Amino acid sequence: MNELTMEQQTLRKVAWRLIPFICVLYLLNILDRANVGFARLQMQEELGLSEATFNLGFGMFYVGYLLFEVPSNLLMSRVGARLWIARIMISWGLISSLTLFAQDQWTFYGLRILLGIAEAGFFPGIILYLSYWFPNRDRAKMTAFFMVAIGLASVLGNPISGLIMQYLDQFAGLHGWQWLFLLEGIPSVIMGIVVLYYLTDYPRDAKWLSNEQREWLVSKLKVEEQERRQNHNADRLAAIFQWRVWWLIAIYFTVAVGTNAGSAYFPKLIKEQFVGLSTVQIGLLSAIPHICAVIGMSLLGISSDRQNERRGHLAAAAMLAAIGWSLTAWSPSPLVSLIGLCIAQTGMLSMLPVFWTLPTAFLTGAAAAGGIAMINSVANIGGFFGATILGTFGLWSMAAIHLAGVVLVLVVQEKSSPRNQ
Repeated sequence: MNELTMEQQTLRKVAWRLIPFICVLYLLNILDRANVGFARLQMQEELGLSEATFNLGFGMFYVGYLLFEVPSNLLMSRVGARLWIARIMISWGLISSLTLFAQDQWTFYGLRILLGIAEAGFFPGIILYLSYWFPNRDRAKMTAFFMVAIGLASVLGNPISGLIMQYLDQFAGLHGWQWLFLLEGIPSVIMGIVVLYYLTDYPRDAKWLSNEQREWLVSKLKVEEQERRQNHNADRLAAIFQWRVWWLIAIYFTVAVGTNAGSAYFPKLIKEQFVGLSTVQIGLLSAIPHICAVIGMSLLGISSDRQNERRGHLAAAAMLAAIGWSLTAWSPSPLVSLIGLCIAQTGMLSMLPVFWTLPTAFLTGAAAAGGIAMINSVANIGGFFGATILGTFGLWSMAAIHLAGVVLVLVVQEKSSPRNQ
């Protein structure tokens, strides 16, 4: 078997084994983190929370998330992905379901902080895990395929959330939003248990690969790791303080602001534009921007890998997000507003798979574990403030922030940028 055939067969087998399963896990992660944005249609009024109070509660998730992100990822690199991801999923599923017991702003804040602590390390852990299995040139495409879960979570989750809130409201004495948290948290616990039996920590342990395939993959990834160490001296934890890491944090900050503001406000924005729709109808309309995003991010990830180009694709996606938010802010009609949300969501999510190829292009070992988590945690301070920024400064602020993202992507000279950019 020649080298090209071996590569194709091995990576195809790894992709089919891991990506669909990881996509399901991430879908549940996004659903349990963001379903509070849909729950607010009932929850905010029934708990007597103001707009600002609810927005702050939405952002409280990031208090625990930011504090425990780096330690969580470093622990995963020590104990293995299988055990650690299972632990994360079971704990977040339980806490998500317990959100049904929120009674006022303080219990709401407390449960959101606990959810952030429980989820900390999952996303950067998955990004690190993919770097164990896929060579650099295939990583944007594979990251895009796994990250379609962000869009699918809303495509599937918003209509389901609408059905739960409309038809289970007051059933067994619980409000619709309480059933929402209870029912959508249980699958995460179940899948956390499945992780223990399904995931494989490293290629060297993959008994589902042939000996020849396993040896080829281990050898290929080892060569890339040695190149990163030689070219960037980035296998030590201190490498996370390189200027490249902080440049990536600044770029990802803009993404975190927009995506989290969108999660908090999309159902509300659509409800305000399409007056008189039922909760189920709002859920169906809310799914449309995410369908567009699933298609867009997949195509951009494939294009980025084929051309082995990162910077231009990342800047184009950020510009698309700025244009979409501008259309929504201008909003001469409900249809234009919806089109703007579709373009904005497509741009924001299309940034993600390309962006996450950059840290693992120059970080390895403990530096990769800590660096990925650090980028995700520090930049997600933007997630903490995202809903508040949109609620305070309006839709044009989102367009301005993503335009700033375009500038950040393009401002660093090519010779100083990370490899494979």
